[in-house]
Amino acid sequence: MTKDNKLNNSYETLEPLFNPKSVAILGASESKYKIGYLQVKALLDGQFSGEIYPINRKAKEIEGLKCYPSLSDIPNDIDLAIFCLGAEQVQQALEDCAQKKVKAAIIFAAGFSETGEEGVKQQETLTEIARKNGIRIVGPNCVGLVNLSNGLIGTFSPAILSVPLNDQRGVGYVSQSGAFGVLTYMAAAQNGLSFNYFVSVGNEMETEFSDIIEYMIHDPKTSVISGYLEGAKNPDKLRSLAKEALDRNKPIVVMKTGRSIAGSRAAASHTGSLAGSDKVYDAFFKQSGMVRADDYEDIISFSKLFLSKKLPNGRNTVIITSSGGRGINEADRCEAYGLNIIPLSSKTTTEIKRFLPNFASASNPVDLTAAASVSNPELFIAPLRALIEDPDVDNIIFTEFPFSWTAENPLLQEFIDICSRSNKFVFITTFPLDGMSLPPGTPELVKNGIPVIPGNLNPIRGLAKLVEYSEYYRKNHEANVFNSSKKIEKQRLQSLLEPGTTLSESQASDILERYQIPTTKRVIAENAEKASQHANKIGYPVVLKVDSPDIPHKTEADAIRLNLKNDQEVKKAFNEIKRNALNYKPDAKINGISVQEMLPDGVEVIVGASNDPVFGPVIMFGLGGIFVEIYKDISFRIAPLTRKDALEMIEDIKGKAILKGTRGKSSIDIEAIIDVLLKVSALVTDYKDSIEELDINPLIVYENGIKAADAMIVVGNKVDDKATIRG
Repeated sequence: MTKDNKLNNSYETLEPLFNPKSVAILGASESKYKIGYLQVKALLDGQFSGEIYPINRKAKEIEGLKCYPSLSDIPNDIDLAIFCLGAEQVQQALEDCAQKKVKAAIIFAAGFSETGEEGVKQQETLTEIARKNGIRIVGPNCVGLVNLSNGLIGTFSPAILSVPLNDQRGVGYVSQSGAFGVLTYMAAAQNGLSFNYFVSVGNEMETEFSDIIEYMIHDPKTSVISGYLEGAKNPDKLRSLAKEALDRNKPIVVMKTGRSIAGSRAAASHTGSLAGSDKVYDAFFKQSGMVRADDYEDIISFSKLFLSKKLPNGRNTVIITSSGGRGINEADRCEAYGLNIIPLSSKTTTEIKRFLPNFASASNPVDLTAAASVSNPELFIAPLRALIEDPDVDNIIFTEFPFSWTAENPLLQEFIDICSRSNKFVFITTFPLDGMSLPPGTPELVKNGIPVIPGNLNPIRGLAKLVEYSEYYRKNHEANVFNSSKKIEKQRLQSLLEPGTTLSESQASDILERYQIPTTKRVIAENAEKASQHANKIGYPVVLKVDSPDIPHKTEADAIRLNLKNDQEVKKAFNEIKRNALNYKPDAKINGISVQEMLPDGVEVIVGASNDPVFGPVIMFGLGGIFVEIYKDISFRIAPLTRKDALEMIEDIKGKAILKGTRGKSSIDIEAIIDVLLKVSALVTDYKDSIEELDINPLIVYENGIKAADAMIVVGNKVDDKATIRG
């Protein structure tokens, strides 16, 4: 990429899209039912702070604004052009923009890459014009762009202006779906949250999803970056931006669709068959510190919680309620989302009881009973003081709040004062009833950093996601040495990676050894006599396996024998394995029978890799042997891995207790697993254009040490001879 292109793609060049001083509406119309009129009206109703120039060859004015026959007739410079035109008119209009030196454009029209091959060609032509002339473009096939700070309502959708504007802002939103994006914008506004930016990227012809994310990261008015994603077009950039956003404490909260298993593919390796696209996206979100929203309400509730400007210190949660049933319901919800409903200490319980009637409950959930809602609202404050002083409490949730407390009420001010002097995360979630969801004191509470969110937005799940973000944010700021990993030199493997092949176990093991991954002692035998000789040199007991690129799963072919203790057993096993292998696959290429040391018992794990079409090399870890197929207790991360990534992969699996020692057994060598994960990451990153799939299964781990007992590698049709730079 040239220096000029880098400059053209930098986030600063998006400034004319978000903050233009002048806007031209191409295709402006006098008809109140056409997009060209709706767009002019939207800018006026939004009180756009810059100049507006409608372009219409016949009209003299629209809504009091002077019209111009063409762009060239406008005497002043134009920052942004909004195309209210059909697809067939777009190319000529873009060329006119280039001549006028317009800096940015929004193109609504559909009929390009989404329609097929011809549309793709038309879009490529537009892209070339835009890049050649330095024009940043949102669209085509989009709903547009909104910036509430300057009144830029760059959209034809009247729904954007049909919802109330709220004081609570600071959230940017970018969507790959125009209609769903508008609905989310409206839902947020109806729940007291106005997105300061809304961008529908459409076909992402010139400006794509991650470009908008980058702009928002550097925008001082944006505290939370949110969006709707169907598929990442530039995952490497998005991953890098996520790290930058995390460093700045600007969470990226994205709803990613496509959780079904329909995208999973059949593959030769365990890793390839288990790595469905959604699992890889889950890994990408975890690894990058991005927050994955399950639905639009997560974006709203998470944002409202984060805008309180406090991060939770942990998962320990206490519920205060005036309804026992509601308290239990919310406690169940907390536990389901990974928040801990902790038993209260005797000291805290005693202190709470001092202020509650004897029929109330001072355990967690703290049940104030209906008396608090009906006649004694001061009871909402009583337990708060004690909980604020309890070091074991991180979060305090109120499931109701007094409707008699207005902004001027001394009790409300006392409540706010107690919360403001504590680092505890306090918020209020109310039952979603029409006209009764939000207590009158809500604006005062929110202004003072105490979120009030109705239950229909699932704020408990939002809190759980905020806790996860807080944990990741704090880990990110730990010592840099924890995040780094030592450099592993690239090895030359071109002669070993024959394009379009599946390597036999011995060939795959040779490659692992080049990257200093421990493997079993092994020798290939051509006949039973040689097998016996090799077994005597290795030392009994031994294992015999068929070595064939055409039989990657030897157990299925009954082509493996374990724990052979003498010459006679070895010779018999050799003949059985060869016969079974040929019966299983008569045309299989058989290199011979591999004679290997019989490894002592240890804990079997699997390490694998597959080449994802979006993210490239993806690493898998889990319990090995039959566990990987039966329980699918596995974790994924995108290569290249850091040491922190490798450790988190191990922590992610449910069976991690087995690795740490159970029922008197010693813990195994976790550092050895991390070492193998990092070396596999280096291998598949170095040869990401060559290695399609890799499995080490089982990888046997001991109290001290580790060895690969079996391996397979599938090579793609292209072998990369060039060095890969790892970040």
